[in-house]
Amino acid sequence: MGRAFEFRKERKFKRWAKMAVQFTRLGKEIAISVKEGGPNPEGNSRLRTAIQNAKAVNMPKDRIEAAIKRASDKDAKGYEEHVYEGYGPHGVPILIETATDNTNRTVANIRSYFSKAGGTLGKTGSLDFIFQRKSIFRFTVADDVDLEELELELIDGGLEELYVEADEEGNDIVVAQTSFEDFGNMQRLLEEKGIEIKSAKLERIALSNTEVSEEDAADVLKLIDKIEEDDDVQAVYHNMT
Repeated sequence: MGRAFEFRKERKFKRWAKMAVQFTRLGKEIAISVKEGGPNPEGNSRLRTAIQNAKAVNMPKDRIEAAIKRASDKDAKGYEEHVYEGYGPHGVPILIETATDNTNRTVANIRSYFSKAGGTLGKTGSLDFIFQRKSIFRFTVADDVDLEELELELIDGGLEELYVEADEEGNDIVVAQTSFEDFGNMQRLLEEKGIEIKSAKLERIALSNTEVSEEDAADVLKLIDKIEEDDDVQAVYHNMT
């Protein structure tokens, strides 16, 4: 069947592997949301957001419902959320968000990844001066919507920035950024305006950058790849350019 077939097969397997990781992480987020605010998305904004994000990556409806049902069981295990911060190879700051049912296992694994890569795990809060937590909403609007007018309308929700970026398929998607504290305000405002939110996340935005060579970047990315393979890891951030 030739090299073209093998290339397409490899890309398909990588896409499936990525989806599996996304589904696992979203399943944990759904479970945490249910434990925190109950199984009804109407009265649980965090769960509503988790469901929106799951739908955005085509997580099957039955899998979403199963995750909610499992988490609703009073005997179901819960997850603790922890953030780990440190410096990878060549002094690149790395921040890791986790959700785990075994904190000792998670911190031991994270420390091991840093140590083997020649990095160091720091104290919580040690990278607060580099990464700032922001609320990021992604959505689409009709072609006739004036983005400048929309920008003015969203100021009431705490809008800091409004811009357009390309999604994974190359389609334009509108991005609204607010402070961490204004997450709920913006979510409510977008819903009131009938705007379908594709994804809503709390992300870490780098306030400064660390410039490295391509060779050094490869060392850092190798560590990040290893961290992201860990089932307890929800997100990894760096400021490398």
